[in-house]
Amino acid sequence: MIEAYKRLWPDRQGVQRITTQDELETSIRVELNDELTHPRVRKSVEEKLELAVERIGESALMEEEKTQLIQLYKKLAAQ
Repeated sequence: MIEAYKRLWPDRQGVQRITTQDELETSIRVELNDELTHPRVRKSVEEKLELAVERIGESALMEEEKTQLIQLYKKLAAQ
């Protein structure tokens, strides 16, 4: 799943250095919480999840990779 995530976000800073599941989950949590955006313009977790699912769905990843990534995003968003 790490390689699929790297292909989904090839130009995102720090993504290519991810080597463990914990690092992957941390990166997704940062994305879902919109932590790299100024607090006044942050989107909700629900909005970020919707955008991520849309991007994953439109990507060139294999269907199994898409399903696994979407499940991981949903699991982390629910925490």
